[in-house]
Parts: sequence; C-alpha cells; structure tokens
Amino acid sequence: MRTLKPLFVLIFLAVLTAGYSQKVYTEKDIKIIPKPTQLVINKGVFEFSKSTKFIAVTDFQKEISNALISKFEKAGGFRPELSTAIPNSNYVQFKVDETLEKEAYILDVNSKFITITAKGQAGFIYGLESIRQLLPVVIESKNVIPKQKWQIPSLLINDKPRFQWRGLMLDLSRHFFDKNYILATIDRLAMHKMNVLHLHLVDDQGWRIEIKKYPKLTEVGAWRVDQESLSWNARLTTNPDEKGTYGGFLTQDELKEIVKYAASKNVEIIPEIEMPAHVSSAIAAYPELACFDQRIGVPSGGLWPITDIYCAGKETTFEFLQNVIDEVVTIFPSKYIHIGGDEATKTNWDKCPNCQKRMQENGLKNSHELQSYFVKRMEKYINSKGKKLIGWDEILEGGLAPEATVMSWRGTKGGIEAAEQGHDVIMTPESPCYFNFYQGPQNEEPLAFDAYNPLNKVYEFDPVVSTMTPDQAKHVLGGQANLWAEFLSSPSASEYMIFPRLAALSETLWSPKESRNWNDFTTRLTSLLQRYNYLGINYAKSAYLVTASSTADLAQKQINVTLKNEFPNPDIRYVLGNKPLDQQALKYTNPIPFNGTTILKASLFQNDKPVGKTFTDTIVFHKGVGHKVSYLTPYNGNYKGDGPFGMVNAIRGSKNFHDGQWQAWLVNDMEIVIDLEQQLNIQQVIVGTLESQGAGINFPLQVKVLVSNDSINYKEVGKVNRTYASNPVSELKDFIITFDKQNTRFIKIIAVNLRKSPKGDSSWLFVDEILVN
Repeated sequence: MRTLKPLFVLIFLAVLTAGYSQKVYTEKDIKIIPKPTQLVINKGVFEFSKSTKFIAVTDFQKEISNALISKFEKAGGFRPELSTAIPNSNYVQFKVDETLEKEAYILDVNSKFITITAKGQAGFIYGLESIRQLLPVVIESKNVIPKQKWQIPSLLINDKPRFQWRGLMLDLSRHFFDKNYILATIDRLAMHKMNVLHLHLVDDQGWRIEIKKYPKLTEVGAWRVDQESLSWNARLTTNPDEKGTYGGFLTQDELKEIVKYAASKNVEIIPEIEMPAHVSSAIAAYPELACFDQRIGVPSGGLWPITDIYCAGKETTFEFLQNVIDEVVTIFPSKYIHIGGDEATKTNWDKCPNCQKRMQENGLKNSHELQSYFVKRMEKYINSKGKKLIGWDEILEGGLAPEATVMSWRGTKGGIEAAEQGHDVIMTPESPCYFNFYQGPQNEEPLAFDAYNPLNKVYEFDPVVSTMTPDQAKHVLGGQANLWAEFLSSPSASEYMIFPRLAALSETLWSPKESRNWNDFTTRLTSLLQRYNYLGINYAKSAYLVTASSTADLAQKQINVTLKNEFPNPDIRYVLGNKPLDQQALKYTNPIPFNGTTILKASLFQNDKPVGKTFTDTIVFHKGVGHKVSYLTPYNGNYKGDGPFGMVNAIRGSKNFHDGQWQAWLVNDMEIVIDLEQQLNIQQVIVGTLESQGAGINFPLQVKVLVSNDSINYKEVGKVNRTYASNPVSELKDFIITFDKQNTRFIKIIAVNLRKSPKGDSSWLFVDEILVN
C-alpha cells in the first residue's frame, strides 16, 4: 500500500493542476465587434469538438449552422454534426422567443451546451456571428491548425441593435463590380451585423441593371470609351459614335441570386435607379429621354455640371421610368427603391418648351418645383407597387414627396429638416460616412477623393443629432457608409476603403452609445484585423501610420516636428539618421527640434515591436532657409502656404494640397526672387511641385533659374523643360536644376504654368519649397 500512495498523490496533483490550467476569461478577452449590449462572463468554457452537435430543426438553421461547421472542418480538421435530437451535453441549440425584437438574440454559453434564443432568422445569424468572434481568430484559417483548443468562455450575452438601418452603399456605375464581389461583401456585412446593401446601379458613367424592355440601356449605356489611363476629372468628352468597351452590367438572374443570398444573411438589397439627373448613360442609349433629343456618349470620367437629365415635360419620360420600375420591383423584394434625386442642373428644363408647358399647366413657379413634381409623381407610382421612395436630401427642394424617406449626405441639415417634417431619415453625411475619402496621410495612401475620414472620425459618428427632439430622433432609421468608386477599379481597392472603417461604423450603429469607447474599440480591433488577414481582406492599415506636422522658427533657423497617431496614447518611437528602428529607439513625448539636415524615422510600437509602415522623412536645411522671398507674380490667395517665407521654411508639402504648405498660381507663371543677403556659392536649385490632374493641378512645362548680384541684371544658369503628359495619379516631383558653381546673392526662379489643360480647364501650378544648394 505504501508504494501506491505516492502514485495516488501524483495523479491527484495532475488532475488538480489540469483544472487550474484552464483559461480564466475576463471582459478584456471578449473581442466582439460590434460590442454587445449586455455581457456577463461566468466560470468555465465550452469546447467544440468532433462530437459537438448543432441542433437544427429548420432548413434555415441547417444552412447557417453549416457556415460555422465548415470553418471547423477547414481550421480544426473535424466536422461537428447536424442533428434534430438533443443529447445530454456538447451541443448548440436554437430557441425561438417571439417576444424578442426582430434582430435581437440571447447567447447563453456554459460548459455543457450553447443556446441561441431569437425571434427568428436575423437573431440566429447574429448569435452565430458572436460565437465566431469568441472563437480563436484561427477559426478563419483555410488550413488545419494542429493542437488548437476551440474553446469559448461561459457567458451570457443579451444583444440587440440600436438602429434598424445599418448600411453600406456600393457604387457599381463609376467602376463595375461583379456578382462574386457583391456576394463576398454580403458575407462581410453579416459578419459585422450590418443589414443593408445599397446598390448604386445607375449613374452617368454606366447603367448596370438589365431592363428587358429597353435593351440599349445595357447594350450602349453599360459601356464607355476606355480612358482609364487618364485622371478621372481630366477625361475628355466622349464622341457618341465611338463604341464603348469598358464596363459591364448585372443580369436580372444575377441580381435575383444576389437578393436571395443576401436574404439568407439578413441583408436587404436596396436598388438605386437615379432620376432625374446622373442619367447620361440612359440618354446615350435613348436620346429622346432628354429635353432636346441630344446625342451624347457615355461619359468616361468626371462630369460637371450635370445638364443632360431626363426631360420632365415629356410623358414618354414617365412612361419609360414606370416601365423600368415595373421590372425593378420583380427583382428586388425590398421595402424601398432609391431614386437618387441629387445634383440636377436644370438649365435645359428652363429652356425646354415641354418643361415650361408642364410648369404652366401645374402652376409650378420654378424648376425646383418641377423637380418636386417629378419626384412626387414617381413616388406615387412607386407607392402603387407597394414600395417606399428614398432620395438624397436634394429631394427636399421644392417640397418633399408625402411618404418619402430622406438620405442625408450634405451634412445632417437635410436629415434634421426631414425629421422635423415627420419623414424618416437615414444619416449618411459626407463627414464621416463617405468611405471614398482618404483615411490616412495622402502620401502613403492610394488615390482617393480629396477629403479625410480616418477610422477614429468614423467611430465618433452618431446618426442622432444632439439638437433633435425625442420625436425627431424617432425618425432616424440609422446610418450608412457610401463608397463612391471614381478611383476604385478593382475589388481589392474597394476592400481597402471599406475595412476596417466598416467595423467602426458597425459599432456606432449597433452598440448603445453609452458603452462605446475608442480605447476599448482599438483593443478589440486588433483581433478583428487578424481575422481579416485569414479571410484575405485587403484592409487598410492607415490607423497604424505615424503622421508628422512641422512648424518653422526661422529666427532660430529651427524646425519642430510633431508626431501623432490615431490610437489613444500611442507608443511612438523614433530614430535620427540611419539607425535601426528597434527597441533602442527613442520614445516620442514632445516635438522634436531640428537645426540641420537630418533623416527622421518613426513608427508605432506594440509589445516593443514596430507595427505598420515606418514613417521616414528627411529634413533638409539648405542655403535659402529663412531668407527673404520676393514674389514677382503673387501666389493665389486660396493657397498661401506658410506666407512670405513659405518657399524657404524647410517644410515640404504632401499630396494633400490643403495641408497648408503649398503656394499656388492659377494660369499665371510662378516668378520669385530669393535674396541670400550675401554672396554665396551655389550650384543647384530644386523646385518642389505637385501634380493632381483631376484637381486641375499640373507640373510646370519649364523651370528656369537666373542669378544676379545686383537684383537688376540676371543671367540664366540652367533650365529644365518637360512635355505635358496625362497622369491618372497624384504625384510629387522635384525639378532639379544643376549648373556650374556661381557666387551670387539673388536667385530668380521662373516656373511656366500649363495654363490650359487638354480638357480646356484653367491650370494650377503648386510649389512647396525652393531648395538652394
């Protein structure tokens, strides 16, 4: 017996130790986005295994269970079973509770079983999505992860969304995205508990929906002349006789497949059929839809103002639109049809005899009231089909249609006005809901619309404006992100703009306002980004980027550089020169002073390691820094840079031409003189410039340098010529003029403006710094 006692003790200790080795979960371990409404963590864990059963009694329950089961099959190497019989333990069960709200769910996890209680399909989907985010991130792997424990903590989640409308708009017109990308986007919306996908199917640059009664809409209107090598707003007017080859469209069968799949994920597809403007693609196909039967080509790029719009005076226009709506309603079972209604330039209506007759017959005072007539008439027809109309906030002009819902994009003013009138509202203000805006420093980002909506700005969004009364707030259905696709020609580019900003938006629209916290969100975001990696989502890492801003103390000949990052209390470290950016890097606390040419490298650190892209900049102190500049042609008042010393302050501009470091000339050449205040030996002048042809900014055609010792008699010492070339991207370029060494005091620099673009627009010339060496 004595020999057995030590063995018994060892076994007892082993069992005891095994019990204590089980992970103890805290709230910090729960990484669910969007954050649940209520969460209670209990002791213990539930572990999935090959003997786990999903109790599914309906086809839908089987379908959504299989989505998670397939993940265990790929990442775990085992396949839990579907069953209708409830075992004693180790199962996941769906329970119906008709008293819960439509999308609410209760997730109850203990060591023996899991129950998801919901009113119906939506809640069951979201309960499983929460289980998915409770599992280790490697559940998203397409390859088996050996020795992985598939545990989740015992807990109780009682969850429901704050808003009923949680949406994303995809622009399929400016660049076409096919069925497969749309289906993938639906999966990702469900993962984030978003429930609306708004498809922008019609715009000037392409008609993307098959309408069988009008085949030319896709034969002609879905295709434009390929000018993809040019900047969006620099593309030339299309000849209507030139056949378009760039584009595409979705068939009605494809759209029905998309709608059916979306419904299985609790995502409602909202079609947008623009009217009366943004319809050049339709007029290119059927010129008689316009006021003067004008023949136009499908625009290949930017178009402004939008004057080719549907004629509001012809009965045939309304006959056409009603026939289109008749086919649209057979495809989309959604409650709503979006009709756009924005940015209609009505100059043709003001001249059109048909439109003037319509106004006279209906007692309409102006073209704004004619647009209101147009919208109200179409709303009546849409209502007759059992649908509700949504329009952009311009539909308020001239009087709002009786039952219309307003999507407020020009800020929140339109939404507030509509709610005051008792209309439902979806808030989608440009700031921060336009995901086609930059989300990081422009120098580090792909081309985007020239505005800034970073991740933290999206997270601050609230659809209910603080000045609203409780009754007005009840009309706010929710919010939506809009992704306009002028600069997005691939699914990868589209993903980059959507993620992770969609995660921030999902939390603002789902979670209780009082529970939202940016610091807490960023800690949970890291886990979600790891899931994106496994899922192959090309998400932006812009939030990790370190950005810099500088101020110049010219009296002291010193530059002070401030570093920052989106994350709260970021651990930013930096080095000077060519030192490695490692654990020995200096921790950034205050602006860094520079009084000589130096390389600066910096990065955000996590766990003592740099994350994200390294910020690198060279602060260049040249012989012209701080010296007097005379402007022989004054810079434009809208772009003053850093004032009179802006050309010689050693601070460079970025691709964001609103960053305050650029001086600019419209049509005029730049001609300036730098006074070095004494004769110095120089042999090089560098002129820093920007080109962004879509914004009308072009590189100079020539840069010339002249020198003098009396500021009267100048001699030319060097020049650089260039020929205009189309350029679809924003680009920074230094024009370098090197010459024989000169002993001189005054330097005259002349940069020749393009003056007129090939499109006929006035040209800007932008310069940030003149470096003298």
